[in-house]
Amino acid sequence: MTIDINNKIAVVTGANRGIGLSISETFLNLGAKKVYLAVRNPDSVQALEQQYGNRVQAIQVDVSDKGSIQNLAKQTQDAEIVVNNAGVLKQADSYSADAEDALQYEFNINTLGLLRMAQAYEPILAKQPQAAFVQLNSVASLKNFASFTTYSASKAAAYSLTQGIKDSWTEKGIQVLSVHPGPIATDMAKEAGFEQADPTEVVAEGIVKSLASGQFHLFPDTMAKEFENAYQGFATNVIESQG
Repeated sequence: MTIDINNKIAVVTGANRGIGLSISETFLNLGAKKVYLAVRNPDSVQALEQQYGNRVQAIQVDVSDKGSIQNLAKQTQDAEIVVNNAGVLKQADSYSADAEDALQYEFNINTLGLLRMAQAYEPILAKQPQAAFVQLNSVASLKNFASFTTYSASKAAAYSLTQGIKDSWTEKGIQVLSVHPGPIATDMAKEAGFEQADPTEVVAEGIVKSLASGQFHLFPDTMAKEFENAYQGFATNVIESQG
């Protein structure tokens, strides 16, 4: 399964900054017909509305709330590509006093948010001739980083869900893409202490190319490609195997 972004209608969560903003702009610049900007605060995407006019539409959503996601889906029945980008990181290792709170917070958004989005959009995407669901995971979904133990755990669970979604949706003709960035130049990366990070465009442009080529995994940046080199055999022979 492959899909070209040109003339397609997309939904992007967390579209107001960082990777989500870059994905939205890249889709639009490469010919997307429309992008629904799914954000907590619609005022945060006024610049995009001014630049792209009626090719964008801001819709309020809170991915921690199932009802909010269902309301988003009701307003975007023509969606052909859904990018579940919204995510959070609360720095905590396994010995942190707030580790349990951090994990609950991250799991609710990073993991259950994915499940809610997938359940809401499966019937919408299934009726389209071409459709795709893009999940922003992380290299932390493959390896736990001690300083971000709870975040890594939430992303590992999200990656597992993404695999299940892919397998369940294959017969429905819905393409699923699991994106695994390393440090990217975003506010989240700065808060996490990463001084060296690749630009957001490598993720956005990688998503477009991966959708066009039908890939399931995308390792878009410098660190991620190091993971890809080590992980590729397992990914191909086990994760992506239909046997």
